[in-house]
Amino acid sequence: QMPLFPGTGAKGERGEHDTIVNAPLAPDDGSAKFRAAFENVILPQLQKFSPELVIVSAGFDAHFRDPLASLNLRAEDFGWVTRKLMDVADKSAGGRVVAMLEGGYDLVGLKESVAAHVAALMGT
Repeated sequence: QMPLFPGTGAKGERGEHDTIVNAPLAPDDGSAKFRAAFENVILPQLQKFSPELVIVSAGFDAHFRDPLASLNLRAEDFGWVTRKLMDVADKSAGGRVVAMLEGGYDLVGLKESVAAHVAALMGT
């Protein structure tokens, strides 16, 4: 979500080695815009990169209950994006995925989102 801490993530920010891809979303953009941005911007670049390992910084502060951000995502969105990342890992990384728990400040939203994320990691 732009703008939000740490103030990075603009569309044109590509990094020193031109390996960063951002798809800025506005507050209240919600599930449909999040999924479209992932499908149309992030996923094609990730597939092109063809990683040998997929590392997921699994943060859940975009959940609609969370007080920090206001993207209004639901637990199902986190499960969906995890499955998309698992597909990339299966195709290019031999299924290798590392997931690290990051933020999420509403305990109900965090519980629901982590459950959806872990279920996707387990293939259920």
